[in-house]
Amino acid sequence: MLIIKGVLVSDEVVNEQFACQLSACKGACCWEGDYGAPLAAEELPVLERIYEQVKPFLSPEGIAVIESEGAYVYYDGNEDYGTPLINNGPCAYMTYDANGVAQCGIEQAYYAGATDFHKPISCHLYPIRISRNIQNSFEILNYDRWDICSAACSRGKEEQIQVYQFVKAALIRKYGQEFFDELDAAAGYLRK
Repeated sequence: MLIIKGVLVSDEVVNEQFACQLSACKGACCWEGDYGAPLAAEELPVLERIYEQVKPFLSPEGIAVIESEGAYVYYDGNEDYGTPLINNGPCAYMTYDANGVAQCGIEQAYYAGATDFHKPISCHLYPIRISRNIQNSFEILNYDRWDICSAACSRGKEEQIQVYQFVKAALIRKYGQEFFDELDAAAGYLRK
């Protein structure tokens, strides 16, 4: 376990390899699971604010769910807020591209210049999940292993891409360049 700027980072984040292989999984992380994408408290009003800009990038089913349930929902079983789901399946913000690969409608709106919000940080950081220790006020970064990502694990090993390197942009977005540089230096030291 590493401590970088007060954030605990599990050894797997540094040692394991990962690189998404969307052609293999088709973005299954957007429709598999029991809950929507976890949302940070500060993202809740953002999703409400950007909904009209994101709406043209969503499926009719996703729009119906968001307009019925809201831009986010509270999951009792998870004890946290997340994105709403379509019939307990896909994320309401998910769409498909021409090849049947899941896409984030929020991210599509971002790339089109319709919004300034990239996508929920939990999605951007995946396969890293943030756990919060409320009593001690610190965060823990863990590698979330999931069988639907087996092709990503194989590709990561093949290309020698550590989990933290794969999500570099998201780590910098969440914690800043200095955090990433310290993590990278610590990881390099551990690999020696």
